[in-house]
Amino acid sequence: MPTPLSRTATGGRPQIGMPAQATPRVLVVEDEPGIAGFVRRGLIFEGFAVEVTTNGGDALASIAADPPDMVVLDIMLPGVDGLEVLRRVRAADAAEGRPPLPVLLLTARDAVPDGVLGLGAGADDYLVKPFAFEELVARIRAVLRRARTGGEPTTEVRRFADLALDVGARTVQRGDRPVELTTREFDLLALLVRHPNQVLTRATIMDRVWGPDFYGDSNVLEVFVANLRRALEAGGEPRLIQTVRGVGYVLRAAT
Repeated sequence: MPTPLSRTATGGRPQIGMPAQATPRVLVVEDEPGIAGFVRRGLIFEGFAVEVTTNGGDALASIAADPPDMVVLDIMLPGVDGLEVLRRVRAADAAEGRPPLPVLLLTARDAVPDGVLGLGAGADDYLVKPFAFEELVARIRAVLRRARTGGEPTTEVRRFADLALDVGARTVQRGDRPVELTTREFDLLALLVRHPNQVLTRATIMDRVWGPDFYGDSNVLEVFVANLRRALEAGGEPRLIQTVRGVGYVLRAAT
């Protein structure tokens, strides 16, 4: 039997009901450098403090020394795999009588049963690769909220002017009018809504929505912005997505 993971008394997470840290700390356990780097940069941009480890042994040591607020854990890891890491973390939670450490599993599309097995082993959620970064962020925020509220599910709705974007349900409304979007259009709009009145460069948008390894048409962003504007303005509503020439785009009410 594996030895339960122990934690230092000074490094434990705050108990439910205690003041939350201003910056949530996320441990990303991923052995693919491209995915690890992409997730790390994106989460830092979203306001998280991020640590990355590439194997299960280092992840267990990091959690024992200074537990994060949440773990994003790949299942397929060298040495100690993600499911075994999860089992040891849950054994430590039970042995020490602490609130469960929030864990979101990452699983390959051809290994979805492992994700389901992970839920049975105590994971809070799982996400199938390849995934949209905005969905990962939404799930992380949802898991952290459930941890703070004792497990009650909540809904994250982002609003700007007459626009309402439900992150969990992935639905959009402009006033009372539902707006139908493709997956990529939703991800693009969600990024803009999370950073209203902030000019986002083309490079930042491409990295966050399409990923750092995208080598498609250089005009793809302009095409998607045009499609998104048509969908959002189909009822004659004023433009919200403004072009900043030579830089990028910004979600801003027209003056």
